[in-house]
Amino acid sequence: MLVFATSDKGGTGRSVTTSNVAYQSALAGNDVCYLDFDFGSPTAGSVFDVDAGQVGVREGGLHSYLLGKVSAPGQIDIFAQTERDSVRERPYDAGRLILLPGDSGVGEFPSSPELVRRCANLIGRLIGEFDICFVDLSAGRSYALQMALAVAQQMTGVTTRWLVYHRWTKQHVIAAAALVHGEHGILDTGADLGHDREDLLASLRFVRTALIDPARPGLTSQQAVWITEWDRKLQAIAQAEGVGPLWLLDSVPLDPVLQWREQLITAHDVNNIGIANERTAEAFKRLADLLFDDKAWEVR
Repeated sequence: MLVFATSDKGGTGRSVTTSNVAYQSALAGNDVCYLDFDFGSPTAGSVFDVDAGQVGVREGGLHSYLLGKVSAPGQIDIFAQTERDSVRERPYDAGRLILLPGDSGVGEFPSSPELVRRCANLIGRLIGEFDICFVDLSAGRSYALQMALAVAQQMTGVTTRWLVYHRWTKQHVIAAAALVHGEHGILDTGADLGHDREDLLASLRFVRTALIDPARPGLTSQQAVWITEWDRKLQAIAQAEGVGPLWLLDSVPLDPVLQWREQLITAHDVNNIGIANERTAEAFKRLADLLFDDKAWEVR
């Protein structure tokens, strides 16, 4: 399976959510690889707490491979190389979790037929080796997104999913809708590259992040009422913009740990030291399961 993760804005929780979903998928026994295609800021390594890829690697990463400087990009074994003890203590039946980092200091660069060919060859090899491949894209209408759409069009016979992340605010809902449905958005660009618009839309779901529960401790009654009322208004806006429940895969609650320190949420964080919410960990696990649940992806 091939999963592309994108968003229209930075700060949506795209990378930290995708990293946690990849981690949960590996804990469930799947062999997982994670490609950091956030060309402007390849910092997935910081979420996985691997020193070698905190802000990408100096050389030999995905940028180097796509630009023809190396024959294969470097790989980082998360369970073996992470600095976090609770991540290294993997269950015996867990699958592999491999990061393919980007190169630091390179930035965005235009796509080209040769880059698309090299990218398609790489992903084709990885799909044969891993159960699921996550591709974390740069935010917005980026060159990375254009390349991903071109590559996905060539992946015949491969189950491909698109996750579009947005925070549960009016600005983010409208931006996410525009990224998919707007001019030069995913559907327009995909159609120009040979995708069937309806098939592409059917392979896409939105993920809401940083949802606040009106019943959470610390809120006043007035705040809870206001949040509930605004949630109804956001639901109406999302429905009108094509980001409504029909195309929603799932939601992730607001968790202070993820706001202050973007990291993997482990059982140790929830059960032993209590710094993360169980509902957050469950949301990541549920998203990992839903990726393989064909019913969640049926056109309704």
